[in-house]
Amino acid sequence: MKLPEAATCAAVNEDEAALATPFVKCLVRLIRAEESYCLWEGKSDAALLAGFIVTRNKRRAIPGMGYPDPHALWRLDMFYSAVGLAIAERFRPVTSPIVEAKPVRPLGAGFSVPGVGSFCPDIHRFGFETFRQLAEAGTRLVDDATADTEVSTDVSLV
Repeated sequence: MKLPEAATCAAVNEDEAALATPFVKCLVRLIRAEESYCLWEGKSDAALLAGFIVTRNKRRAIPGMGYPDPHALWRLDMFYSAVGLAIAERFRPVTSPIVEAKPVRPLGAGFSVPGVGSFCPDIHRFGFETFRQLAEAGTRLVDDATADTEVSTDVSLV
């Protein structure tokens, strides 16, 4: 079944708008800065961010247990590092990453009660359905953090 051309154009325009948001541009800059061999130099922003798109079908195919995939941890680290960087760009203070990827033990490892260690069972499924959802999630986190900071800054000046 072929999609109508108008629906295809709308999806492409939505992706282009999402890729043009300040948060997504910040995420792309961060990803490009991580790569030191210039292998990603010719790749488009959409191609670099393709790993962040995890559709429902892809999510279902990922096993529910076991060690998180290193690529999923990298995506999580890049996403929250970009949130921190975008906040820093708004205020110009020095910030550090919010989440630092560390080796993760299997869920429940070291605990006598099963499931006690499963504080984030879907970490290996981290991703978004569309570029738009990626942009909205990152922008929302940055906006919430900067709004909270602006309120606390205004109160301290009084």
